[in-house]
Amino acid sequence: MPRMADWQAWHDEYDDPTSRLSQRLALVQQRLREALDTRPPGPIQLLSLCAGQGRDVVGVLLDHPRARDVDAVLVEADPVNAEYARSTAELAVRAGSISVVEGDAGQTETLVGAVPADVLLLCGIFGNISDEDVEHTVRNCSRLCNEDAVVLWTRHPNPPDLTVSIRSWFAQSGFVELAFDAPAEMRYGVGMHRLIAEPEHFYVGLELFRFLR
Repeated sequence: MPRMADWQAWHDEYDDPTSRLSQRLALVQQRLREALDTRPPGPIQLLSLCAGQGRDVVGVLLDHPRARDVDAVLVEADPVNAEYARSTAELAVRAGSISVVEGDAGQTETLVGAVPADVLLLCGIFGNISDEDVEHTVRNCSRLCNEDAVVLWTRHPNPPDLTVSIRSWFAQSGFVELAFDAPAEMRYGVGMHRLIAEPEHFYVGLELFRFLR
């Protein structure tokens, strides 16, 4: 696990609109807007694992027309980033419900009360865990999902490119791909999948992943 200062500094790149992370953020937000657009009328449970400073979610809920339907839970282990997410989430509370859970998103006991999710974000995770944990997380992803849930994820395509396998693992785990974007010049990939199979049973005590750095 990296030092806390590493994760805080990691977010600084978002402040540069020309950076790779800023471009990725814009694409994730675009796909999140589309996911919310297509949800049926009624409440929407949103869960973001390793949410960092919450920029993916807060930036969308500030002005999305479905924001009042959303109950969002952001899970983040770094206390400084979690506090940043709380402070910015307050700006969006008038538009929807956003809560921040400070804890290990890789442990299912942390997620009690936040699942099953209608929209699940796994952004900034797959590039920081082992390939085995990536596969394990994808194959257990439906345990966190409601029927017809949408999952967004990110992963760099640097050699060896794991995004091909990730997309295959999602297909094998009962998901259909809605979109996959990997701009060659920016070196990031953003995937969007919908669960079409019956969700697997959620249970406490499952470790989904463990950060390497």
